[in-house]
Amino acid sequence: MKNITLVLCLFFTALSFAQVSTNKAHDAIVEEFLTNCAEKHNYVFEMSEWQSCLDQGLKKDSTVAYLWQQKAMPYFKCKKYEVGMQYLDKAVFYNKERWLSYRAFIKCIFAHTYKDAIKDFEECIKLYGNSYVMDHTYSFYMGICYLQLNEYEKAEKLFDDYVADIYKNRQNLEHPTAYFYQGIAKYELKKWDEAIAIFDKAIKIYPEFSDAKYYKAICWLKQGKPREEVVALVGVAREDYAKGFSINEDNTIYETYPYQKKFTKQ
Repeated sequence: MKNITLVLCLFFTALSFAQVSTNKAHDAIVEEFLTNCAEKHNYVFEMSEWQSCLDQGLKKDSTVAYLWQQKAMPYFKCKKYEVGMQYLDKAVFYNKERWLSYRAFIKCIFAHTYKDAIKDFEECIKLYGNSYVMDHTYSFYMGICYLQLNEYEKAEKLFDDYVADIYKNRQNLEHPTAYFYQGIAKYELKKWDEAIAIFDKAIKIYPEFSDAKYYKAICWLKQGKPREEVVALVGVAREDYAKGFSINEDNTIYETYPYQKKFTKQ
């Protein structure tokens, strides 16, 4: 049941970005200049060709928000945040309902402009309710922003509410990333017992979760647990990380998420 619910969440999140357009003229431009032109190129090593196709489409109609977003997207993936943001701002200008939450997500996870991200998420909630972007609610990402701004009590409240909401309203869904950040908020507030209990929930769902094991070990250290037990758990976390197990979010291939532990070679 948990897996079915998660699949449904992912499906409806994807659907929100692939919503059917009511503008046939825009659809035709997207097909001509994105589908049949830009997407024939790999923007990793053919960025100029990708951008040229989209520029041709925008020359035909500069109000096609999706083309502006597609201009922005590859720049974020190669860490050219300011370049990408100028195009994403255009996408939001022409279609706020579709792209404002995406811009907030980019500011949170990619550009690391947390105060601006919060402003965008607050506007999203005001206009559209606490909906989802990239598999999580707007308030979840606001919680990450508050962690990064050292406003831990605000983050704790948002994560507590988020975990309770997805469990209650989404057929007992438990998400290891949600538990991880809820645990991090407790960790930062020095609530070691609570943090450990929550990290254990994340590890139960995702047994190789290296980040959760690492921060659980730090909590043990703070509690005065025998050093050999702490070192042993960090060692297990390191082994899991070496096998590729870490925060399991799609965009971790492009960005290190807040509090994601990167183990160096010994």
